[in-house]
Amino acid sequence: MEVNQLDDVIQRWRTTREKDLKAEDHELFLNIGRTCIAQGDSAQLLDFITEEKNQGIVRSMGSGLLGTLIKEVVRKERDPQHCDAVITHLIQICNADELLDILLKEIDDTDPDAVADTIILLMQHIQPVLSRLGDSKVPALGLALRSLQRQIAMLPVPYSRKQEQEDKLGLCRCCTALLTFVQPFVQEVKSHDAKGPETTGYEEGLRTVLLNFCMESLRGPLLEAQLEREADSTQNSPLRNFATEIMSILLVIQPLPKLLFYYPLKGREDSGITKQDQAHPTESRACLAYLLFVQLIAMEVFPAVFSPVFVLQCNMEYINILLSRKDESWILKGLDLYVKSLERVLDSSLPVQLLELRVFHSVSQVLLTIMIDCPIQHLRVKALVVFQLFIEKLNGEAKHKFFRCIMKTSQHAGVHSVILKNIKNQVEHSSKLEHSDGWFERTLLISLLKDTVSLPQGPETDLLHGMDRVMESLNLLRYLLIKERKHAAIWTDLCKIAESYIKTLRVCLSMSKSYYGTELKRLQEEKRIKAREFKETYGEKSMRPMMVKNEKLGGMSPEAQDKVLQCAIVTYDLMESLVVRIEEIIEERV
Repeated sequence: MEVNQLDDVIQRWRTTREKDLKAEDHELFLNIGRTCIAQGDSAQLLDFITEEKNQGIVRSMGSGLLGTLIKEVVRKERDPQHCDAVITHLIQICNADELLDILLKEIDDTDPDAVADTIILLMQHIQPVLSRLGDSKVPALGLALRSLQRQIAMLPVPYSRKQEQEDKLGLCRCCTALLTFVQPFVQEVKSHDAKGPETTGYEEGLRTVLLNFCMESLRGPLLEAQLEREADSTQNSPLRNFATEIMSILLVIQPLPKLLFYYPLKGREDSGITKQDQAHPTESRACLAYLLFVQLIAMEVFPAVFSPVFVLQCNMEYINILLSRKDESWILKGLDLYVKSLERVLDSSLPVQLLELRVFHSVSQVLLTIMIDCPIQHLRVKALVVFQLFIEKLNGEAKHKFFRCIMKTSQHAGVHSVILKNIKNQVEHSSKLEHSDGWFERTLLISLLKDTVSLPQGPETDLLHGMDRVMESLNLLRYLLIKERKHAAIWTDLCKIAESYIKTLRVCLSMSKSYYGTELKRLQEEKRIKAREFKETYGEKSMRPMMVKNEKLGGMSPEAQDKVLQCAIVTYDLMESLVVRIEEIIEERV
């Protein structure tokens, strides 16, 4: 378009009422503006936008340029100074509702490769638009926060402190910008609270929006973030700062005990629980509990009236949620929350009634699953530590019933060995007490031993696979027989249990030693005579497969097979030596 033609069009727009502008006028205006931006003539565009006599035109049609301007600034190919100034001017004079719709659309259409830069830029301009919306500000704030958090959730959470410091994809910058974005609205709530307890619909709506924002922030990114404070650092990480500020906002909005404890203890039909309370995901509350009881964020203002057992009981639901996920960060938080909740229970006083709650049983099963199946070693080790700590917090009756339950429900030899070791420790502990509760003495002890000291598959039990369980069973029997030599009331029953167990075990040992001894001789003979022939002609595939620990050895090298077989023979010798010692103790007493 020629310059004189453009001048004529602009002059016509200046004299036309807004409602008389046609779709063709809007399209032409946007084409002209976008051409200026594309050609780098943003300074010329700024002059036109800010010229006093053009304000009617800009107010009517200028908001349509926002998307192009924002993309140009984010692209960073040219100096964004003039484009920034144009955006700021449009935000000030264009229709606020139109501006909000356009800005929200820009959030949803964010380039995946420029999420952080786009989101941070948009937040700067959404805030002044919200301030112009009047009564519709609160629902608009809710829409904006949901859109922003939906995009931020697509950014990967830094796994290490180094990644967090580098912040290559901008998650930490986005979280910091979010806090700046919501602060004016948090201050509104504080200002109202300073005036008095009366509330209006606007104020209640603002609290609800901010509460939803905080709960969503707890679920993501904070549940996946590394939030531990570094011992050698005086400064908190950006994500820990974000967590601290989220907790600070929650303290302004709603008492923490209501969020943590009221919801899980009341039924969903309870009239005291609002629909809004039900909408907050349990994962968010779990992260809240973690920040409070593990990281101690806001712990200084948390009421001290709740008993440790009550806190543990309430936290069990959150612990179960965290441990049930496959994510390492979730499991770590669940284990840490379990430890801290248990440590608050100073004495071994958890009653059996508490243990029998469904959620306690569920968490125990999840812990066992982590101990047995988790591919990450340090999580397996930590789960075992937590499992042991839980056992130590049970009273005598609860321990007795828990041990019996685990031995019946779990088929894992390692888990059985942990329980058997705990039975021995508990017997030893009870003997040192002046007044024991009796759950690990005499008749009750014998009853427990009958259910725990056994070979699951009888004579066909895989001893190598169940080595841990067998060795702990033998150690327990040896300890008890020595300890109870002078107590005739329990000695006879102990001997019956020991003799029955040893009788079956000897059959297993005889079969296993014979099998593995034969295999070892065969392997050594083959290695000596035919090793070269097998290697050159048949390879390792010609070796006959054997089963050990439910795994085939046929795919192993001869050296590896030899090592496994030697280990099996040594293990059986150890078992047999313990069997002989137990038989000697029984004979000595007789």
